[in-house]
Amino acid sequence: MSRELLNRLQSNIEKVILGKTDVIRHVIAALVAGGHVLIEDVPGLGKTYLARSLALSISGLFHRIQFTPDLLPSDVTGVSIYNQQKKIFEFRKGPVFTNILLGDELNRATPRTQSALLECMEERQVTVDGVTHILPRPFFVLATQNPIEQQGVYNLPEAQLDRFLIQIAIGYPKHYVEMEILEAQKKKHPIENLEPVLKMEDVVSIQEQIRDLYVDESVRDYIVSLVEKTRVHPSLVLGASPRASLALFRMGQAMCYLDGVEFLRPDVVKLLAKPVLRHRLILKPQARLGGVTADQVVEDILHNTPVPTTRRV
Repeated sequence: MSRELLNRLQSNIEKVILGKTDVIRHVIAALVAGGHVLIEDVPGLGKTYLARSLALSISGLFHRIQFTPDLLPSDVTGVSIYNQQKKIFEFRKGPVFTNILLGDELNRATPRTQSALLECMEERQVTVDGVTHILPRPFFVLATQNPIEQQGVYNLPEAQLDRFLIQIAIGYPKHYVEMEILEAQKKKHPIENLEPVLKMEDVVSIQEQIRDLYVDESVRDYIVSLVEKTRVHPSLVLGASPRASLALFRMGQAMCYLDGVEFLRPDVVKLLAKPVLRHRLILKPQARLGGVTADQVVEDILHNTPVPTTRRV
């Protein structure tokens, strides 16, 4: 039944985001795996509508933060304001108190403001003036950054990048899909007719069920071997942390659950290696100058790591 709900969720979002089934599947898998998604792509490809349609489909709260250089950490998390009548400080919740948070152009904010999301993303809580406030469940961050513009942007710190389960790109639609987009939006946007197909309680329940999906010891060893090899690769200054191993593990469980498969297959791990690892790797300057990319490094590691043969027992 839960898999049927996820299929309905995917079909519902595809009414708004046309021709991007793989992107939608990755986002849904990241949501039910309990992670967050970083989308690095040019403007106008539907990133905002993807986040909004996801929130509408699960009956969730949706907030959008437009990150700018003058944005303060309190504009993200919230602030304590003195109530003169009650003579106490009251906490006014910021936009992170939501289910689906779109952090638009995250790399335009200063490192101090970017770091306001660290506790939110990892621990699902906000601490202000020594008081901890728990975020609602589910809590899912879909952040974007523009890879083209260089002025007025700050590089995301490694600690921030490591908290994103995957990094993906949407990409331009194919010709026939763009024709369908024109037809679909001839009178109004499809999102205006979008109805919920899940409840937030369903998402939380699925998040818990996914963790029971079987993962063979050989596949766990394969995951750890892939991540370990990033730490000694000659083209990298910094490899992936144990959080990357856990990300591959959880994302793999979620994708197999979405496919109706009862155990994690090595081929799924291979397909997920690039979106899970690419944003966690720091290339050496000489490698960057030589045109080496993080995806090429991951491809090299995959090529040189034996794939286990497993069967469900």
